[in-house]
Amino acid sequence: MRFGNVRPWRAASSLALAALVGAAGVISSGATPSAATPSGGVGSLTQAIDQVLADARLQGSQADVVVRSATTGETLYNHLGTNRLVPASNDKAYSSLAAMQVLGPDYRFSTTVAAGGAQTGSALGGDLFLRGTGDPTLQPADYDALAAAVAAAGVKVVSGRLVADDTFFDHRQYGDNWAWDNNPFSFQPEISALTVAADAVFDVGSLTVETRPGAAAGQPAVVRTVPATDFVHVTDQATTAAAGSGDNISVERRNGVNDIVVTGTIATDAGVDSTLSTVSDPTGYAAALFRDDLQRHGVRVAGPTVRGATPAGARAITTRQSIPLSQLLIPFLKLSNNAHAEILVKAMGAKVQGVGSWDAGLPSVTGVASQLGVDAGTVQIVDGSGLSNLDFIPALQTTNLLIGAQKEPWFQTWFNALPVAGQSDPLVGGTLRSRMTGTPAAGNVHAKTGTLTGASALSGYVTDADGERLVFSIMENNYLSGAPKDLEDAIAIDLAEFSRTSGVPASPAATARPATTRPALDPHGHAVECSWTRSGC
Repeated sequence: MRFGNVRPWRAASSLALAALVGAAGVISSGATPSAATPSGGVGSLTQAIDQVLADARLQGSQADVVVRSATTGETLYNHLGTNRLVPASNDKAYSSLAAMQVLGPDYRFSTTVAAGGAQTGSALGGDLFLRGTGDPTLQPADYDALAAAVAAAGVKVVSGRLVADDTFFDHRQYGDNWAWDNNPFSFQPEISALTVAADAVFDVGSLTVETRPGAAAGQPAVVRTVPATDFVHVTDQATTAAAGSGDNISVERRNGVNDIVVTGTIATDAGVDSTLSTVSDPTGYAAALFRDDLQRHGVRVAGPTVRGATPAGARAITTRQSIPLSQLLIPFLKLSNNAHAEILVKAMGAKVQGVGSWDAGLPSVTGVASQLGVDAGTVQIVDGSGLSNLDFIPALQTTNLLIGAQKEPWFQTWFNALPVAGQSDPLVGGTLRSRMTGTPAAGNVHAKTGTLTGASALSGYVTDADGERLVFSIMENNYLSGAPKDLEDAIAIDLAEFSRTSGVPASPAATARPATTRPALDPHGHAVECSWTRSGC
């Protein structure tokens, strides 16, 4: 599959980060970051990581690295680990662990169709309600199945309205300080209690725009949406190009409206270009699909589609439940799905405080982090995904989180949902599937990635050469080059090779090592999570 086009994060975001960096946290090229070098095997590890951090690309930036024993908590390496940095998608480690604790691994979202009046024969009096609780797994076929269930109940006419009930969540759809110009792209959809997933990995609030070549070069390309819907308007400005010229299609939704413009060229011998686009107003989109499905199944709704709450006395006609949270974690963490994180934060708010909002849910994130050993007074978490550059977390606290999580009964389920280095299956390797291949870290490192412009991170677990599990957190902010993923990989490989007795095997200087990863770039050349790009990981 292909993921939606992306846009660069604002340059101002990186500049804002720079103002937060103290002089003590700045790395100069050629400097030795650690204050003192321990002796023995740990000393060898310190030297190896120091060498990586001396890379010229980190000059003037800030890089924090902490390595500890997962069993005893002993610190093997700590460089500026108490400094707060923007974690990017490492934030998802916090929100996902909180969800497992607060909601539980068996938690399921439910979507209900309910009748507001009595049914006489095939006629249903009153309104028909479609009530959502944020289920991110609902695909177009699931809405069709709900409509089929209404028809199977013998309903042919609804005398009232179709009421879309998204009141389980508040109506704030974007997080603090999210970049507005990313709203049209699939990694930053609107958050709603009624939404539609475009695909089997649950990219919510989105649909697929398919572009095919016309019959001959020079003719318009053929464009359609999947599913077919009148809820969005597509302007086809794309043309067919000569064979061999490739696929150069661009899909962009105008911000705030459902006008999607397709431009560029596609060769006569090219396949189908499939690009995700968000929709504006996912509640309205879900209701529009459901109403079309009802009509297809022979159910006519006399009144208009409106928004509202389902009354307490409404009678359920059918209910659809999602897969459990334990299974949702796979696409959520492996592919770094932002919407899943925010939906879970709001679901926690609804469960704990009776309000499905960020303000109600985020205290659960910091609260669980505190239970797991994090000093909550040292972190600032304003969303569940890490899309905001107002999130600030020290690397040391992330290692506390990773150590503390191991005692939970559901830990293995969560651990298995982390991306695994060098594993080609996207639902195993995830955002690490192309990284550290052919090294001792492949199949070994289980870690959460993170990428925004000027912010990169890798935090997780690795088993060293002695068989000891280590936890680590690597965070970089305010670099001017592309995301230094190869430096993160070099450290993780060093940890996989590390022995307390023999240290880290001798290797070339970090700057001479071949990169073990291909940086993921958006169309403007800015680094992003690879799972958010059209080419994937």
